[in-house]
Amino acid sequence: MNIAADRPPHMKVMGSKVHLLQMSEVLGRIECWIQERGATRYIVATGMHGVMEAHRDPEFKEIVNSADLFVPDGISLVWIGRVRGYSIRKRVSGSDLMTEFFKLAAEKGYKVYFYGDTDETLNLLQSTLKEKLPNLQIAGAYSPPFRPLSDEEDREIVKAINGSGADVLWVGLGLPKQERWLFEHRDKINVPVAVGVGAAFKFQSGQVRRAPRWIGELGFEWLWRFCREPKRVWRRVLLDGPRFAGNVILEMSKLKKFE
Repeated sequence: MNIAADRPPHMKVMGSKVHLLQMSEVLGRIECWIQERGATRYIVATGMHGVMEAHRDPEFKEIVNSADLFVPDGISLVWIGRVRGYSIRKRVSGSDLMTEFFKLAAEKGYKVYFYGDTDETLNLLQSTLKEKLPNLQIAGAYSPPFRPLSDEEDREIVKAINGSGADVLWVGLGLPKQERWLFEHRDKINVPVAVGVGAAFKFQSGQVRRAPRWIGELGFEWLWRFCREPKRVWRRVLLDGPRFAGNVILEMSKLKKFE
C-alpha cells in the first residue's frame, strides 16, 4: 500500500479536520512524498489555538482543511481523539517533528530549508544543528522582513527556495501567517513537503526553552509557556482555552453543530 496516497484517519473538531497519526506515520508520509517529487504537500501542526482561529475565520478553516495533514500539536486534540475512540497515544508537535525528521535527514541525505523568524534565530538554529547533526544538509535559510512583501521580493524568495534543491521546507512565521503563506504558495514552490512549525525555530535553536516532555504529555505545556511568555500567550490561555473547552463539550454532547 502507498501510505502517502492512503487516507489517514481523521476527526472533525469544531469544523477543522484533524488527522490522527503518530510520529512514525507522519515521517513515513513525508518520506513517500519526497520520493514521489510531486506537487507540494503541506502540513499544519497546531492544537487548540489553530482550531479556534479556524472557528473564527472561515477562510482560515478552508486553509487548514486543505492541508495534506493537520497533525495534533496539542494534548487537548489527543484527548478528544481518545474520547471518540481513536487509538492515538501522543501529540505530534512541530518541534518534535523537526527533531525526528532531522535525524532521518542526516542519515538519508534529505535537504532542509528554513523560512521565517529572525536572522539571529536562523543563524543560531543552523549552528546548533551543524553541531548536533554534522551530516544534516541545510539547503538554505531566509528571514523575511516584518512587513508585506512586494511581488518582486516574493518571486525572489520563491526562486531561492526552488533553486535550493530542498526536500522539506520548514516555515516559522507563526499561526495563522505561516498557514496562509503555505496555502498561497503551494503551487509556486517546487519542494515536495512544506511544514508550518510556529515557534519551533526558537525551541530548536535553544533561544526559548521548551517545557520538559513529561509536562507536555500531561497537558500542561500551555501553563509552562504562560508563566514564561505571558504577553505572548495570555489570550489563547485565558480566552481561547475556556471557549474551546465549552465548544468541544457542546459538540460532543451534540448540543451544537459546527460546519
